[in-house]
Amino acid sequence: MNENDTTPSTAPAAAPRASKPSTRAAAPRGGSVALALLLALFALLASGYVGWRQWQQRQHRVADAKAMAAMQQRVAALESALASGSGGRANLAQRLDGFDQLDRTLESAQQAQGDRLRALEGAVGKLSESTLSAHDATLLDETESLLRMAKERYELFHDAQGAAAAYALAAQTLSAVNDGAFAGLRQNVEAERVALLASQPASQAEALTRLTALRETVPMLPLKPLDAPAGASSSGAWSRIARALTGVVSVQRDNGTPLAVADARFARELVALDLAQAQAALLAHDPKAYAAALQRADTGLANQFDGHSDDVQQAHAALKQLAGAVPSDTSVPLGAALTELRNLRAVHALSSNPSSAASAPAPAAAKGAAR
Repeated sequence: MNENDTTPSTAPAAAPRASKPSTRAAAPRGGSVALALLLALFALLASGYVGWRQWQQRQHRVADAKAMAAMQQRVAALESALASGSGGRANLAQRLDGFDQLDRTLESAQQAQGDRLRALEGAVGKLSESTLSAHDATLLDETESLLRMAKERYELFHDAQGAAAAYALAAQTLSAVNDGAFAGLRQNVEAERVALLASQPASQAEALTRLTALRETVPMLPLKPLDAPAGASSSGAWSRIARALTGVVSVQRDNGTPLAVADARFARELVALDLAQAQAALLAHDPKAYAAALQRADTGLANQFDGHSDDVQQAHAALKQLAGAVPSDTSVPLGAALTELRNLRAVHALSSNPSSAASAPAPAAAKGAAR
């Protein structure tokens, strides 16, 4: 009964439920449409996204293709540049090889030129040495000649001024010598020249000048009157008679009386000759001969010339003053500079030619002793 009861009760209720599935069926159908639309929208968005992504990928591929083409172009340019660089490197290597060969050639030529220059310098040095040695030898020969001439002139004539002049020329010639070994010799030459000048009395030149002036005045000095008294008148009658008798008879005394008028020139020449001998003795530094000549001249003036004349008295006074200028008889020792010059030349010759050092000293010493 329960089953029967339930069956009829359920039957009428099934009708209204049968109407509900229609609404329920419509609701899922609308949700499916929305879902379909949503899915279509999602599909459309997905397809748009996929298309956009494909477009982007296509654009990227096009850009990559362009970049690849540019890269290929750059690589091709780099390859061509590398090819040209390799060719340039080969050319540069060839040029460097040529430069190396040229450099080696220039080095060999420079070395040969250096050898030639050194040989030329050696030849020029030898030539200059020979020229300098010849130049110095000539100057030293001239110096030695001057020193020897000065020494002989002073010894023979006692000419201190001439010897000093020769020493000055020797010092000037020696200063032109390039060899420094002869530099100290100039001091000795100068010392001997100063000694010669010091030996020359300061009043000698003045004495020579006064002697020359006195010789020029001798021909004009008056002689003593011829045996006439001092107070006799030259215009009286007795004087005329005496002159007339003198022409017939001539009386002379030889005990210091004046000479005749005809011998007046002879008397003046004797006094002038004594004065000339005094000059020669003064130049020769001979005090004895100088004093003797002045004494003879003074005696001649006193015996033959008029002592009352002012000119004769002035001549006597001049002779007395000149007697005080007696030259010194001390001689200056010369020859040290000449000996030193010869020794230096001998040593220099031995040092420049050592092969003859064993045989040269004896002949050089013998030559020096002979000189």
